Amino acid sequence: MKAILMLEDGTIFKGKGFGSKGEITGEVVFNTSMTGYQEILTDPSYNEQIVTMTYPQIGNYGVNEKDVESEKIQLSGLIVKEYLDYYSNWRAKTSLNDYLKKYNISAISDIDTRELTRHIRVKGAMNGILSTENFDFNYLKEKLDNYPGLIGRDLVKNVTCKKSYCYNSKIKNFKYNIIVIDYGIKLNILRCLNDSGFKIKVVPAFTKSEEILNENPDGIFLSNGPGDPAAIDYAIKTVSEIIGKKPVFGICLGHQLIALALGAKTYKLKFGHHGGNHPVKNLKTGKIEITTQNHGFNVDIKSLKKLKNIKYKITHLNLNDGTIEGIEYENLNAFSVQHHPEAGPGPHDSRYIFDKFGYIIENFKK
Repeated sequence: MKAILMLEDGTIFKGKGFGSKGEITGEVVFNTSMTGYQEILTDPSYNEQIVTMTYPQIGNYGVNEKDVESEKIQLSGLIVKEYLDYYSNWRAKTSLNDYLKKYNISAISDIDTRELTRHIRVKGAMNGILSTENFDFNYLKEKLDNYPGLIGRDLVKNVTCKKSYCYNSKIKNFKYNIIVIDYGIKLNILRCLNDSGFKIKVVPAFTKSEEILNENPDGIFLSNGPGDPAAIDYAIKTVSEIIGKKPVFGICLGHQLIALALGAKTYKLKFGHHGGNHPVKNLKTGKIEITTQNHGFNVDIKSLKKLKNIKYKITHLNLNDGTIEGIEYENLNAFSVQHHPEAGPGPHDSRYIFDKFGYIIENFKK
C-alpha cells in the first residue's frame, strides 16, 4: 500500500506502507542502532514518537516473545529504508509486519532514511504525520499543525502502571527492599535490579511521597519515561519530598527529575540521543563506555551551578556533544545517569551502576 510522511516544515517522503493502515502524528526522531528494533518498538520512552531506523534493513530476524521492554508496542510509528518480510531466526515467532498489525501501528518503507536523518540533524527533531489512507497535502498539513508536540505535555500518564505490584516476590537472599516509581520502565531495568539483589515493588508515577516513605524502603529507584520532564509536576513534587530521606537512583527521565526537584532546569536537545553507540566518559575512571540512549531532553549544566547547599559532582559526560550523562549528589545519597546501563551495547560497560545503588544503600544504613 502507498504511504506518505510529512514533516512540520513541509518536507514530504513517499514510500510503501506496512503494518496497520492508518494515520498518525508524533515527533519524528532517528535511532542509530543496527539491531534491537523489537526493544525499540516496546520502549515506553518512545511514546508519541515516530522512529526512523538508520540501519537500512529491518525485519530480517522477525519478532520473538522475549525481546520486549513492555507489554505492547509503545511508539506511534516506524520508518525504515527496506522492510524484509522473509525473516530468519530460530527464536522468531512472527513477522514484524504482523506484529505491527497486532498493535495497530503504521509504518513506512522505501524512503531515503539517510536523507531524512540528515534533515533532522540539520533542522532538529520535528513533528510529523504518517498516513497510508489520505494523501491530500493540505489536509495532512492542517492536521499536523494541530498536533501539540511533546514540550509541556505529560506523557508519563500514558505508560505508567495503573496499580502497584511486586516484580520479584519469590526472590531469595535479597539484599534490600526498594520502591521503583514507574514513569514508563523498561523490563530489562527490572531484570538488572533483580540481578543485583533487590526485592522490587513497582508503584505508579502518581503515587504520593507519604505512601512511598511509609513503606520504609531501603532505597527508591526513578525509572525512564517519555516526554518533557518539566511537565510532570506531580513527579517533581514527589521526588523533592523523598530525596535526602532515602537513597535515590534515577535513570534517564528519573535522572532529569532529580535535577528538577532540586531546582535545576532541563532543556530540549536539537534532535535527541537515540541509539546504541553513544560514547560516554566515566570521569571517575577515565574509561569510555559505549551506551544506549533514548532521550530528547537534558539537564542544563548552567542551572546546576546555581544550586545552593547542594553538593553535586558530574560523573559522566557524553563525548559527542558534552552533555551531562551522570550526576552524584554527595550530601543527599542520590545519583543518576542519563543513558541506559541495562541495555549494555558495550556489551556490559555500564552494568556496574546497578551495584552502585547497593553500595549507597549500605553506606546510608551505617
